[in-house]
Amino acid sequence: MNPKSETWLLLQSGPGAADLNMALDEALLEFASLSGKPVLRFYAWTERAASFGYSQKHGDVALLTLLRPLVRRPTGGGLVPHDMDWTYSLIFPPGHWWYASRAKESYQRVHEWIRGAFARLNLTTELAPNRHKEFAGQCFVGAEQFDVLWRGAKIAGAAQRRNRQGLLIEGSVQSPSEALARAAWQRAMCEVACENWRVEWSSFEPNPVLNQRAEELARGKYSREEYNQRR
Repeated sequence: MNPKSETWLLLQSGPGAADLNMALDEALLEFASLSGKPVLRFYAWTERAASFGYSQKHGDVALLTLLRPLVRRPTGGGLVPHDMDWTYSLIFPPGHWWYASRAKESYQRVHEWIRGAFARLNLTTELAPNRHKEFAGQCFVGAEQFDVLWRGAKIAGAAQRRNRQGLLIEGSVQSPSEALARAAWQRAMCEVACENWRVEWSSFEPNPVLNQRAEELARGKYSREEYNQRR
């Protein structure tokens, strides 16, 4: 529990292309220390796509899905389909108490947060007590410890990258109900953060320098076959 209130930045990106979505997350990580504030980014996809973990082999994941484009994430984890999911990212600057957490602790905390948001919407979920099944590189086949489960099936997972620039968490939620609105879940996420960690939200829009960096990364890295297929 954070004893002091603090300001976090809220970025509503809306739908974006696969390469730009990943590029903006990396750009936000690069700029994390400049703002000195955590960022929660909600975003969507302009096309049906799939992302896969930084260390995965492109040839392996290409056989697991027909979704295209396939884009390599700046974080780890497995293959994630982005056809109907809700995606978010969290960026914490160095020195923040989330950044100081071990990977297992931050993974559990973010999924407790999601579980709490669903509880506010009268939907009961639980965290996986340990790994379920072999998932063969696919994020939503089986479950890791602390993934979010609904009626025994995984509905939320995440991947992390922690370096000197900060901590990046990228997450995907598969809505358990067609009646549940994405906007309602996003509001619930913000409300839970206010209750749990005394977060005060401030709307955030990337400045031209950040946008330019994201475009550079999209054009020179995440849209290029030699990057996505390098393993």
